[in-house]
Amino acid sequence: MARIGAYILGCEGLRLSREERDFFERVQPWGFILFARNVADPDQLRGLTAELRGAVGRNAPIFIDQEGGRVARLGAPYWREWLPALDQVTQNRRGAVRSMYLRYRLIAEELRSIGIDGNCAPLADIANPDTHPILMNRCYGEDVIKVAEIAGSVAQGLVDGGVLPVLKHIPGHGRATADSHLELPRVNTPARELKWSDFMAFEPLNWLPLGMTAHVVFDAIDPEHCATVSPAMMEVIRSQIGFAGCLMSDDISMQALDGPLSLRSRAALRAGCDLILHCNGQMEEMAEVVDASGWLGGEALERAEKALTWRRPPEPIDIAALEAEFQSLMMGGRALDG
Repeated sequence: MARIGAYILGCEGLRLSREERDFFERVQPWGFILFARNVADPDQLRGLTAELRGAVGRNAPIFIDQEGGRVARLGAPYWREWLPALDQVTQNRRGAVRSMYLRYRLIAEELRSIGIDGNCAPLADIANPDTHPILMNRCYGEDVIKVAEIAGSVAQGLVDGGVLPVLKHIPGHGRATADSHLELPRVNTPARELKWSDFMAFEPLNWLPLGMTAHVVFDAIDPEHCATVSPAMMEVIRSQIGFAGCLMSDDISMQALDGPLSLRSRAALRAGCDLILHCNGQMEEMAEVVDASGWLGGEALERAEKALTWRRPPEPIDIAALEAEFQSLMMGGRALDG
């Protein structure tokens, strides 16, 4: 059996360089992730996704962050534009579960058409008055039960469209008042309160195939380490929340984490992450992550392989009918608000 790397990697541009092709062929990342720097138009993306899979010689999963709203790597004129998730939910609360399903079923259709079969959504982070602006309007609301219900519908919309959902940010990023892209957030909420609020939002979603950790310190559980590199927080994720899927780190190069990428990667794997996510596509950094992370094996390999069994052909749909239903729901919400 061919060895597969315990990492998901990006690339620098619109097409692969010879150096990137040779590197990916050698190190065999489990999957890839794309960003706006990799996007020009649908034909270009179909070419790039084919090149990525060609480099590793298999149907590797390719992910993107296409939440819609502020976090959208694909936009006009080729792809649909969306409200921030919280704005959409607020506009029609009674129809939020269905409208968010429709949104992500349509997003899945767009992704599959260009060779992308993984989306870093849904979020089950709970919004509150102190949530950092980097996350606030990406959330689905403040009510734990409703957020979990909406997140489940988002995941189902992606699965029905043949796209792997990635649940984030486990075990919850909503209480963070700092941007983990730039610094390490700390949450000092008591453990019991976390259990019945933030953490509980993820429990009904623990059946999903893939999840992403939060670079957040929860002082009541592990004041020394953020969740991504904390064995104690991994125990919460696996045992208390019950998440049994394949767990990837959030981007290992984010400034919330200290030290060399090699140490960060090893710490995340020792803590219990299955895969290391590295996003910026810089060759020197990728090589460091690869050397530190090694090959998938044991339970991590089993979970990664099981996640891929969720890939399936999209359910047949009438795109025009779904779009019309979505618009009707949103107009109905405006009428009720008025």
